[in-house]
Amino acid sequence: MATRRAAADFEPQRALSATLPGATESVKWGADLVHSVGEKMFVIYLPDASGLARVINFKVDAERFLELTAVPGVTPAPYLARAKWVQVKHPHGLAAHDLDELVRRSHALVAAGLTKKLQRELGLL
Repeated sequence: MATRRAAADFEPQRALSATLPGATESVKWGADLVHSVGEKMFVIYLPDASGLARVINFKVDAERFLELTAVPGVTPAPYLARAKWVQVKHPHGLAAHDLDELVRRSHALVAAGLTKKLQRELGLL
């Protein structure tokens, strides 16, 4: 009997983040796929040569930063750790639904930092 292995990419989270309110997508730094809200990044996908998202970076609550970086495969995100961003690579110790919730939470954290006017314009209020 074959066992089902976890996906080796973050394409489900990439699809999810594109659907979040006010989300926009752009390519930065040559090949990194960035999803932003109000022009503020909330998730960064690092694709492999085939274009699949193999590494994901996102903002987390300050109080969860140490907890999450203790999980196998989760490390402080290069250049963004001081702003409480983490990087997740395969293999990692997070369930798919937990990753989905972390992407949603990153979106919410970044959106909360936008002006009320911009939040209204983006349909976030």
